[in-house]
Amino acid sequence: RDILQSRTERPFTGKYDNFFEFGVYACRNCGVPLYVSDDKFNAGCGWPSFDDSIPGAVSQSTDSDGRRTEVTCTNCGAHLGHVFSGEKHTGKNIRHCVNSISMVFEHQDGENIKRAVFAGGCFWGVEELFKKQKGVLAAVSGYTGGKVDNPSYREVCSGKTGHVEAVEILYNPKQTEFETLSKYFLEIHDPTQKNRQGPDIGEQYRSVIFYFNESQKTATQKLLDILRSKGYEVQTQLLQFTKFWNAEPYHQSYYENNGKEPYCHFYQKRF
Repeated sequence: RDILQSRTERPFTGKYDNFFEFGVYACRNCGVPLYVSDDKFNAGCGWPSFDDSIPGAVSQSTDSDGRRTEVTCTNCGAHLGHVFSGEKHTGKNIRHCVNSISMVFEHQDGENIKRAVFAGGCFWGVEELFKKQKGVLAAVSGYTGGKVDNPSYREVCSGKTGHVEAVEILYNPKQTEFETLSKYFLEIHDPTQKNRQGPDIGEQYRSVIFYFNESQKTATQKLLDILRSKGYEVQTQLLQFTKFWNAEPYHQSYYENNGKEPYCHFYQKRF
């Protein structure tokens, strides 16, 4: 009824209303990732609320009532809920009001969807190359590792927020592994460059692998040690993940939308 006929579940009855565990929310109808826990907040409205979505995962259209804006899964068209603006709940001033029944939560240590976050220069190239890898469900350009909430591109480029340009990878652990993705990351950018990558210079372009748990930390340290044993003066940092902020829409799928190819990221075998 709710997913296929665009109905709304009763407020304060959904499984994910007062639920704030760390992970990913996928479409219950088709399994595609829609939202991440970083963007979930308590709006007190009785339904799960998010102030952002995974870019391209959610579509918006005028509701049949002609007044509200409906949100649906881009992949399968399942009804999710509605989106509202101007309520000032968060700095983004957006609220995706979603039915719990329309989603299924995937914990970071679950079996279906996991996350990895890499920073290695301009996020355009990193995103573009990762999208083509087996098991990658989504690759999102954004910012992390800083001290300011909801940073803008201009703020990050100022070097005053401490953020890096990064890419969030959502992947199917049944088709690929974190170590495989990390190894690929260390072969599509130069991990020996400090606070730069190619023509891009600044701390926001530094090389970082962010880990979500001890398993990811151990796997990353193993790879960095291998590179050092081969004589590489590795500058890549290994930091614990805190929160990821999606970059502005015009940064998402930049090369694809502009008909260009990555100019500062390319594959070079190192392992």
